[in-house]
Amino acid sequence: METMYVVLVIAVLAIILLAKTAKVVPQQAAYVVESLGRYSRTLSAGFHILVPFVERIAYKHNLKEEAIDIPEQVCITKDNVQVGVDGVLYLQVLDAAKASYGITNYRFAIIQLAQTTLRSEIGKIDLDRTFEARGTINANVVSELDHASASWGVKVLRYEIKNITPPKDVLHAMEKQMRAEREKRAVVLTSEGERDAKINQAEGEKQRVIKESEAKRQQQINEAQGQAEAILAVATATAEGLRRVGDALSGRGGIEAMQLRVAEEYVKQFGKLADEASSTLIVPATLSDLSSMIAMATSVVKQQSAKG
Repeated sequence: METMYVVLVIAVLAIILLAKTAKVVPQQAAYVVESLGRYSRTLSAGFHILVPFVERIAYKHNLKEEAIDIPEQVCITKDNVQVGVDGVLYLQVLDAAKASYGITNYRFAIIQLAQTTLRSEIGKIDLDRTFEARGTINANVVSELDHASASWGVKVLRYEIKNITPPKDVLHAMEKQMRAEREKRAVVLTSEGERDAKINQAEGEKQRVIKESEAKRQQQINEAQGQAEAILAVATATAEGLRRVGDALSGRGGIEAMQLRVAEEYVKQFGKLADEASSTLIVPATLSDLSSMIAMATSVVKQQSAKG
């Protein structure tokens, strides 16, 4: 019976010893082993046996990417405006030994360093640029943290600003400014539209005046051409008539015919001297004017014939 108790105690001790010395490390985890208080080795994923009473698991690290919330803090911008800024930091343990012995608490250290770096970056820019320069601020914070955390065995992957909260009075001022900018743009667009409308109207009026002047000019040209052609036609007809008269006078019996025509026209015009509406009759001083006029006309015709 005593032997059974001894065997049972030995079995229990063996199980306890096995539980203390056999370790299973899960995936994406790393265990730091110390041997008699000194760093021995780092256990990766899998089954491991420790030396009883000599080795122990001192630190356990998760190798997955972690998201750490950075609490909101008050930052002062370059133009002396206080804003509340919070963010999220993404990091990953790359070296479990450095993360264990390089610093006491790397999470706390990184949070504090992220806050101080963020305050420094916000202080370099004005309030208006803090919203549009988030990408630059995030990149600068990651660069500073990654440089400092290299000796801790931790890799800072990303930093994202979640909220930038200015004071209420500043928010009201920004809203007024935005409203004023929108109203200004509306006024500018309206004035530009009116200007374009006036320009288009003036351009249309200009084109109308040009078209009217061109039409009037063409009309005057056409009228002048018509008058010139009419004058030319009359002159051509007159010249042709005179030429035919000259040809007729130079022919046989032409002089006699001309004298007869002149006498007839003289008598006809002399008859018109007696106006029916007047009691006055105008009589030439001498009636020999008819023969002298015929003689003069005959002389002119003969001279022209001699020149021809």
